[in-house]
Amino acid sequence: MAEKKKKKIISADTGLEVEAGSRKKAKMKEAAPVGNAGGLRAGAVVLWLIALGLEILAVMIFSGKVNWTFMPSMYQLVGALVLDLVFVIIGAQLWKKANKIKPASEKNKFTFWLWNNMGVIVCAICFIPFVVLALLNKEADKKTKAIAVAVAAIALIIGGLASYDWNPVSVEQQQAAINAIADDVYWSPFGKVYHTHDDCQSLNQSDELTYGTVEQAIAANRTRLCSFCARRDEISGVATDEIAEDIVEAAMEELAENAELENAA
Repeated sequence: MAEKKKKKIISADTGLEVEAGSRKKAKMKEAAPVGNAGGLRAGAVVLWLIALGLEILAVMIFSGKVNWTFMPSMYQLVGALVLDLVFVIIGAQLWKKANKIKPASEKNKFTFWLWNNMGVIVCAICFIPFVVLALLNKEADKKTKAIAVAVAAIALIIGGLASYDWNPVSVEQQQAAINAIADDVYWSPFGKVYHTHDDCQSLNQSDELTYGTVEQAIAANRTRLCSFCARRDEISGVATDEIAEDIVEAAMEELAENAELENAA
């Protein structure tokens, strides 16, 4: 039998490596602190307001109302749009982080989507009006207009993709996981799932794991339970990794087919 691969285990509380035998497995009744959602949202709003101000600045530069002599106007315009994009994306990341710490309810699907994708809406507000105004400006140089619209459109696409929450979690999903899982969980530096076992087969290639509470895992954007671990512990009613679940089901079907063939033989 191959020797079990030794993994480096990091505590989510301290960020330090701990010995395998010294990890505390029983979860405390009180959830460990995972961050200040309100502070993160406030920071996101501030950054988005700055981004909106940069859009207004870009409009003023494009229309010739602002023109600093130390730099060509085209550089000023592109610089304002790029900074606009940077503040939009950073603000969206803070907002998404806050939503993992304190998720919204999915009882109202539209409100849930809106709350989880506020960054996409802000991104649209910070670039679409500029694109429209630039296209409607008949006095602008054609080359300048083409470059300005192209830069803003690219920024809109990049910002929208970066701001969209591809892995949202609801408060109902969070609470279901907390209620169903009594021990600490594990997650790798990459991926979107957490595990109830550090020797899970899907972690064979992982040299380093972090362990902590379910709340900490979700705050780290690991919002789904590994399907292998869910089946191993017979956990139901918790959001799981659908891809892993499909693999498990396919493997079980293959085993059943092989067993039938052997019996028939």
